[in-house]
Parts: sequence; structure tokens; C-alpha cells
Amino acid sequence: MQMRVGLGYDLHRLVPERKLILGGVEIPADKGCLGHSDADVLIHSLIDALLGACGLGDIGQKFPDTNPAYAGISSLELLQQVMEEIRGAGFSLVNTDSVVIMEKPRISAFTDAMKANLYPILGVAPDKISIKGKTAEGTGEIGAGEAVACWSVVLVVRK
Repeated sequence: MQMRVGLGYDLHRLVPERKLILGGVEIPADKGCLGHSDADVLIHSLIDALLGACGLGDIGQKFPDTNPAYAGISSLELLQQVMEEIRGAGFSLVNTDSVVIMEKPRISAFTDAMKANLYPILGVAPDKISIKGKTAEGTGEIGAGEAVACWSVVLVVRK
């Protein structure tokens, strides 16, 4: 059995008149993430972590923002495609741990809904998915409410 760890990161600017989507959940907010797809930083960081762990590139290579096919696409669909590729390469996910960093809104009330969206695609039980919200304590672009970032780590196994 071969175990591998992957680390993913994503950051998006927050702008008016965009939906804030995290883990496939629309969260009530004054601003949303600017991006080519739905700009879901949580899923984007998970995708990069998964691809990295399996040695399969990164999200920009798989889903370039120059391709109109991905304009406005749900990141849940992108994650589904990545999981199919990972399974095809003989890998399965063991667990994930993610930290979403943004000043507001607080995400703790939404993490169960995020897990409910993610676990059927990831193929693990909800207790194998950790999602935490942190603030930047008022520092930098994130602390000023101008951006949101996410770090994710995954453990995969190939038998």
C-alpha cells in the first residue's frame, strides 16, 4: 500500500454582485469570489491537494481559465472529474483537512452542508472531511475583507 499527502491552496478576491460559494454551498454575504468558474476556494484547494498527492498536475492545467467550457461551472463538477481521474489511477482518498481564511461571514454554520456536498463525490464518510474557518485578525487583504483563501491537505492511498 502506498500513501501520499497533497497540499492545496487557493485565493480569490471578494467583489460585490458575485455569489459566495464554499464547498458547493451558497453562503449569504455582501461579496462573493471573483473567478472564471464559481470560484469556490475550498473545492479549488481540495482539487490541487488531490492532484498533487497523485502526481496528476494542478487545477490550472486541468481546467484553464482560458477555456470557455469552464466559465461559471460548479466546482463540484470539477471535483467529480478529478475524483474519477484519481480513481482511474488507482488512488482513493483517506481524509481531508481544510482551513478557509476570511474575515466574514463566519462559516461554522455551513460546514455540515459543505460536507454533505463533498462526501458523496470524495467517497469518504463526512467524519473524514474537516473544514475549519479562521480569520486573518484584520491583517492584509483577507483581514480587510477583500479576499478569501483556503489551505487543504489530503491523504490518499494506492493499493
